Amino acid sequence: MKRKDKTRLQSIFSVLLLFVLTLCGLLLNPAAVLAQENKVNYTLANLEHQDFSNKDLHGTSFAGGIMQAANFQGANLSGTILTKGSFLKADLSGANLAETFADRVIFSEANLTNAILTDAIFTSSHFFDAVITGADFSNSIVDAYEVKLMCKRADGVNPVTGVSTRDSLGCS
Repeated sequence: MKRKDKTRLQSIFSVLLLFVLTLCGLLLNPAAVLAQENKVNYTLANLEHQDFSNKDLHGTSFAGGIMQAANFQGANLSGTILTKGSFLKADLSGANLAETFADRVIFSEANLTNAILTDAIFTSSHFFDAVITGADFSNSIVDAYEVKLMCKRADGVNPVTGVSTRDSLGCS
């Protein structure tokens, strides 16, 4: 058998295997699939000044959304997609943003007091003048320049995780 044919057969087998595994997941846990389908999608939405305080928004997409001065105080935003969103002057105090994908997001002048921002991706995101007292960034990817700026004002300990903001950012 030629190498090209062997590679093609391996690709076909991989696709079939992925299909079978997906089908098994649907058959074994249809409720989880339905729950994901019922999520509200706020992609590209204008949500300025909206109140999402204490809401469970786990797994929701806010990609490209405008959340300027919106209230997310105490909200569960874990596992959300925030790419290219704007949280300018938003209140995210006490919010759970664990495992979010927040590439190129504006958090400038936002209130992140006691927020949980662990295991998340914040590449090319900006935190200019954001309040980060008690925020926990443990195991998150944040641009080195943003970390340097945040370390100048990092203080407090997150009341839920018990981790200091300075330690979670790796400040020296």
